[in-house]
Amino acid sequence: MAKYVDGFVVPVPKANVEAYRKMAEEMGKVWREYGALEYIECVADDVQPGKLTSFPQAVHLKEDETVVFSYIVYESREHRDRVNEQVMKDPRVANHKPEDTPFDGKRMFWGGFSVLVAL
Repeated sequence: MAKYVDGFVVPVPKANVEAYRKMAEEMGKVWREYGALEYIECVADDVQPGKLTSFPQAVHLKEDETVVFSYIVYESREHRDRVNEQVMKDPRVANHKPEDTPFDGKRMFWGGFSVLVAL
């Protein structure tokens, strides 16, 4: 059973979804090469603004954008740390410039989570 997950939420301009998908496929290959168990990128299909909080509100979603929710699965926190250390040194990631990304990274949020329930 996987015991650790990194989760990400990012606003992506609708016109850039295909470019984002290509970038995610490239990045996913890197994470998997270094040992990530799963690399999943999901585009919003049924995500509504809430009264207090929501995915759109969390990223200050603009009208021409959609939300992408992503997660990477690892064996443990230690495994995640080892994988990410290698990934960040890989030239395919290290040489990736923020201005080349098809989204606004300033409105991206992420975090690491220990699995509480897995059925």
